[in-house]
Amino acid sequence: MSKKVPFDIKEEIEHCPECGAEIVIRNGVHGPFYACSGYPSCHYLRPLKAQVDGHIVKELDGQNCPKCSFTLVLRQGRYGMFIGCSRYPECEHTELIDKPDNTSINCPQCQQGKLLQRKSRFGKTFHSCSRYPECQFTLNNKPISGECMFCHYPLLVEKRTSQGVKLFCASKLCRKPQFNEIEK
Repeated sequence: MSKKVPFDIKEEIEHCPECGAEIVIRNGVHGPFYACSGYPSCHYLRPLKAQVDGHIVKELDGQNCPKCSFTLVLRQGRYGMFIGCSRYPECEHTELIDKPDNTSINCPQCQQGKLLQRKSRFGKTFHSCSRYPECQFTLNNKPISGECMFCHYPLLVEKRTSQGVKLFCASKLCRKPQFNEIEK
């Protein structure tokens, strides 16, 4: 017994705007996409889904755009949630939800910037210099102001070990554990 579909499925055949051949769905590393069936002589392709620069999750009542004074909205983009103007793309005002936290610790590499707590696109927390891209100093562990007792590097990092939380030298050349007052 065959299953009956409550409506007729009619596939519209699209034709390539470059060569006139039929458009087919192909599967690639980043997912499915439309491509010309005349490949390799024709290289036409386009995404399966239209690229949207952040779909609206929620309207923020009472908060207005500083550029055009329209309502701000909460959007979901390719790198996470952000706040943007409801008139996008005419007004391109955006704001970060999680602004980087300033640690007030000077960057040991350039001596000019401060270390900021940031999040990677995968959600991992790291610390980097506020002068990026001029200074590309980064740390994966929490920085602690202090000096290494072995190499006198001006920064320590806090690491969790099986014996508890310990301080280590932040220099990639040293990395020796420090003996703080708690362990003595």
